[in-house]
Amino acid sequence: MIDELDAEQHGLTCWLLDTRSLWPGEKITDSESAREALALISAEERENVTRKYQIADARMSLGSALLKRLFVHQTLGMPWRSIRFGRKRDPKHGKPIALLAPPQRGPAPVDFNISHQAGLVALVGCATDELEAEVGVDIVCVNERNDYRVVDEEGFDGWVDIYSEIFSQEESFDIKYNADPFPLLDGTMITHELLGRHDRCCMRNQHLNISLPNGEEREVDSDLLIDAKLRRFYTFWCYKEAYIKLDGEALLAQWIPQLEFKHVRAPRPGTPARCSTHGSWGERISDAEVWFSKKADGHGPAGVQGMKSGESKKLEDTRVEIQAFEEDFMIGVAAKERRDPAADMGRKKLPDVLTHFKGLHLEEDVMRVARSG
Repeated sequence: MIDELDAEQHGLTCWLLDTRSLWPGEKITDSESAREALALISAEERENVTRKYQIADARMSLGSALLKRLFVHQTLGMPWRSIRFGRKRDPKHGKPIALLAPPQRGPAPVDFNISHQAGLVALVGCATDELEAEVGVDIVCVNERNDYRVVDEEGFDGWVDIYSEIFSQEESFDIKYNADPFPLLDGTMITHELLGRHDRCCMRNQHLNISLPNGEEREVDSDLLIDAKLRRFYTFWCYKEAYIKLDGEALLAQWIPQLEFKHVRAPRPGTPARCSTHGSWGERISDAEVWFSKKADGHGPAGVQGMKSGESKKLEDTRVEIQAFEEDFMIGVAAKERRDPAADMGRKKLPDVLTHFKGLHLEEDVMRVARSG
């Protein structure tokens, strides 16, 4: 069940809906419960769901539509059927926003963002008259795509170079040639110090000879190193996309490589879902820093102002946090608090933890509220 006091105490709503076992069938309309849910969203949202070719994509799209309506309904007390959505700045690619109910016009006093990947749907949001903040969220699934094919053909460094329009040169070097500690099958941890110059290895199926502190020589399969580097790549990606979604320009933004993340470390994974148990949360990390470098063309995030060409600075008003879920998922949250000393009296502050996610039950937490709303 949703903890209704959670948002009141922390100011930030963080929800997670697992759609992997919801609405069985070959297409979304095969399920009676999905047809009921489709009737509770707008015609435009309904069309967006039903035109999905893959059932997994349709489930996530339907889950996303339900979660954003639930958030607006519970945060503002707006009747379910009266909720309407628009976009900030760009009418096609801008960040989704809730609109005031007619006859009022303009954006409603909430900020929220949704991400979905590989069956999971996450929402982060706040009431902006209580917590004046902008938020972004992103989910990544490390082993969802077959990245190994390109890595085996081009090397890990060549694979990273494919994303040169996303990452700065410093970030690309960091991703290619640094790795977080990773375990061997017997639990022995291979640290950066033990790797030495093997950190330059960018190919799988290599044998790395490593000396352990006790003097023992070990032959380590480079597949383990490449897996650790891949996980770190997706950590960078998750941070970057969460910030871009906070800002609202999506991946169309021209300034993406100028947005840099420093002191990045991938969170240790949780445990996978089994037949009789749910997957568990893994490590939570919140010490990465967000930096931006201004170029002569003047492009930059909407919230970054007053910088000179060539200047680079840490964005002190922005925090990022990431948490692992099960073995392969990571969920990243970016939050930027707008501070106005004259107007901040009585307002909430961003909580210490940004990834305090609550798992929602479809029937108890979502559908029951939607039917009565």
